[in-house]
Amino acid sequence: MTALLEVSGVSVSFDGFRAINNLSFSIGAAEMCAVIGPNGAGKTTFMDIITGKTRPDSGTVTWGERSVSLLKMSEAAIARAGIGRKFQRPTVFEDQTVAENLILALRSPRGPIAALRFRLSGAGHGRVAELAGNVGLGDQLHRKAGELSHGQKQWLEIAMLLAQEPRLLLIDEPAAGMTLAEREQTTAMLVDMAKTRAVIVVEHDMEFVRRLKCRVTVLHEGAVLAEGSLQHVTQDPVVVDVYLGRG
Repeated sequence: MTALLEVSGVSVSFDGFRAINNLSFSIGAAEMCAVIGPNGAGKTTFMDIITGKTRPDSGTVTWGERSVSLLKMSEAAIARAGIGRKFQRPTVFEDQTVAENLILALRSPRGPIAALRFRLSGAGHGRVAELAGNVGLGDQLHRKAGELSHGQKQWLEIAMLLAQEPRLLLIDEPAAGMTLAEREQTTAMLVDMAKTRAVIVVEHDMEFVRRLKCRVTVLHEGAVLAEGSLQHVTQDPVVVDVYLGRG
């Protein structure tokens, strides 16, 4: 399988502390991978490197069929190239309706002034309805985002990312703060998304990861400690010692 994203031999240090240590990772165009590891393992820095927020000291990060280097691109250019990132806390426009949030997120070449004057076409309205339906918010289009539950806000933000038509989604702790029903719906949503795009989920909740039934990468001290199915990595004595055995 050809990799959509290839991270090879990447290292980065902050004030003498090596946050990422010769890390290599790849993911295909329609695949899901969960990234787990103890606090300080380098999970956030790993995502920062992929999205251009942090520049590594060494190594390569290539993207797409033509293996374009992401290290030469700005954060905005990387987002335009098809990499979307969802942070742990949802960032939606709380005073705007679900539909208005999605309209603002729709991929188009307009700037902020044009966006304010933008009138949605029939196809655009259909796309907004489709995006909302994809995340279980099809009947919530006219509600203000601030009225949604925590889980629903997470789904709205995912839909806003999908509006940009990304080929890779980076999602940080999607299950945090969700009810059991919301977690189950989120699991189904992510599994469905990974049929047509790459999805990297950074998560602490092992039961949530188990439900995803995907490849798992364990990070420790900025390097890949183990990789494989959840059953495989959780039976690795080194993983048990440095991560699962804690607490």
